[in-house]
Amino acid sequence: MRLGFYSDYSEETAAFAAETGFTSLQLSAWPDSAINPDTVSEARLEEILDDLRRRDIEISALGYYPNYLAPDAGERAECRRYFLALLDLAQRMQVPVVSTFVGCNPHCTVEDNLGPFQELFTEFCQQAGERGLRIAIENCPMIERRTNHCTNLAFSPEIWERMFELVPSPALGLEMDPSHLVWLGIDYIQAVRDFGERIYHAHAKDTEVRRDVLARVGIYGQTLGEVSGFGLGWWRGRAPGWGEVDWPAYISALIEVGYQGNLDIEHEEDLFDFSELVDYRPQEEMPLVPAFTRDSKGLLLGYQTLAPLVPGHLRK
Repeated sequence: MRLGFYSDYSEETAAFAAETGFTSLQLSAWPDSAINPDTVSEARLEEILDDLRRRDIEISALGYYPNYLAPDAGERAECRRYFLALLDLAQRMQVPVVSTFVGCNPHCTVEDNLGPFQELFTEFCQQAGERGLRIAIENCPMIERRTNHCTNLAFSPEIWERMFELVPSPALGLEMDPSHLVWLGIDYIQAVRDFGERIYHAHAKDTEVRRDVLARVGIYGQTLGEVSGFGLGWWRGRAPGWGEVDWPAYISALIEVGYQGNLDIEHEEDLFDFSELVDYRPQEEMPLVPAFTRDSKGLLLGYQTLAPLVPGHLRK
């Protein structure tokens, strides 16, 4: 198991990852990313792969998270086309996993969404299987807090079980993210144990539950005014170690179920904004990365929490 993070590729990002001690990257593969199957040239792709090989950084997965079941037919068609092109790119790059969402038509019931899901992901899994790839579905519900509309169907073990019944292909699995299960009230350790053989990629993100706010707004969250970040006002994403996830228990559960992939931080942290909050160097001789961004600070804190817990990761 290697430790890394989810990010768009750049030379600066790769340098930061290697200097910090990360040995894995999940690369963004959205249309505006460096890894875009429609625009990246073979020469540029080889430059990227050579850079990461030279730094001993493994690409654990490609990440693209649209709504394949969106109400708009044009949006659905474009997402399907792009995803199939992304499978071809993953095969060329020899990246074994493509991480994504299922999507959801928020104007339909869960049951009504399952039919379109089955039809589309049966095709996706056939295409992935032919290429020797796996599809990992992240478990974030993507709730719009003002309407309570959910735009990703695959957020609970109840629904995962039904998904795997409808699409039994071994190409279909999960990208496990414990942070969402925390605020949804789902036992993330039991979820790992119950679906271990279907976990094809693992995220590391924490959740802070703000119980004083929860007591006032309820589980549907703040409905008036602005909310910073990705939460509903009463919870927010945090760097690993700064929320409620039991990281030794989570990593132990992954190991116990035989998970063979990497652990990549998905950094959605709004709080750490000042350089004085980070007093950490993975090695004395490590050069300072100039002009650390907010992401870099949170990633350093996440690394400090997780690196001692990942077996075999600390090699320097």
